[in-house]
Amino acid sequence: MKAVYTIVERGEGKSYWTRIGVAFENRDGSYNLKLDALPVNGQLQMREYEPKEKEDQRVAGRNSGGNGGPRRDYPHSNVG
Repeated sequence: MKAVYTIVERGEGKSYWTRIGVAFENRDGSYNLKLDALPVNGQLQMREYEPKEKEDQRVAGRNSGGNGGPRRDYPHSNVG
């Protein structure tokens, strides 16, 4: 299973990643996408799925000066 994101560019080189669904790989290598929203910019990004706890740890590390990877904004979090 993979997570599906849309990436929104908001000036000064800042990118905001919003998870909008999941993707399931079929036997033939194609994917079925289950989307909760449609990207306004028409762009999707698929990444390996990370459980919520692991993702929260990465975001917390990034906010404390750690190297956590791309920023991801979610409706239920107040990542600054």
